[in-house]
Amino acid sequence: MLETDKVFAGSIPENYDRYMVPLIFEPFAVDLARRAASLAPSAVLEIAAGTGVVTRLLAPKLSSDASYIVTDLNQPMLDYAASRQGPDSRIQWHQADAMALPFEDAAFDLVCCQFGAMFFPDRVSAYREAKRVLKPGGHFLFNVWDRIEENVFANDVTNALAEMFPKDPPRFLARTPHGYHDTALIRSELEEAGFSRVMIETRAEQSRASSPRIPAVAYCQGTLLRNEIEAREAGKLNAATDYATSVITGRHSEGAVAAKIQAHVIVAVA
Repeated sequence: MLETDKVFAGSIPENYDRYMVPLIFEPFAVDLARRAASLAPSAVLEIAAGTGVVTRLLAPKLSSDASYIVTDLNQPMLDYAASRQGPDSRIQWHQADAMALPFEDAAFDLVCCQFGAMFFPDRVSAYREAKRVLKPGGHFLFNVWDRIEENVFANDVTNALAEMFPKDPPRFLARTPHGYHDTALIRSELEEAGFSRVMIETRAEQSRASSPRIPAVAYCQGTLLRNEIEAREAGKLNAATDYATSVITGRHSEGAVAAKIQAHVIVAVA
């Protein structure tokens, strides 16, 4: 992972929540919150919470006496998540590194993470930390994106930018969000970290938008792909977004668009 893949700043949290969450994250957050609630946890830790879409969906499903600690490495994302969440005395917000969690051993029934594991510089270390803070028999529930070819709009944008910058195509989406899709590797890294039982389900959803402009803006301006576009040529962000829009329009429609998104959902038992 490149150093620039680690930092969300500026308007990215707002654009991420406005565009990316309804486009691709919300359907899987609904699924993750449902699975988490079905485990009836009394002490929950969420890592890499981003702008808090899982938090907003899961909190109402937890018992009134549950505790819920929500963390993210990036303070701007965490601040934005907290600003979106209504008052809830059960929730605490902490900036935390998934590879060095500032919590006691065996403190949680459930550790959950929505599309964060791909960003961990050392996933086995992060998984060991998740296991350390889980009670024996506790659950680690998370999801990761499948390969980019199974996620149509992300692939469309990546291919469009490769045409626009043929000498040095921005590959953030393929490299990082969609770069950790090998289920055998995921299983082996969790087992190396000490998890006793690992279940993986591949799940497809539909990504929907009212126009092709929305996925173009979402990926080009609401993710760290923005940094790579701006690093290629100053002032090209809007032109890149326009070109991605034209490619999506050509492949899909000038009006409302819909395409496949696919992810792996993982449950590991401590």
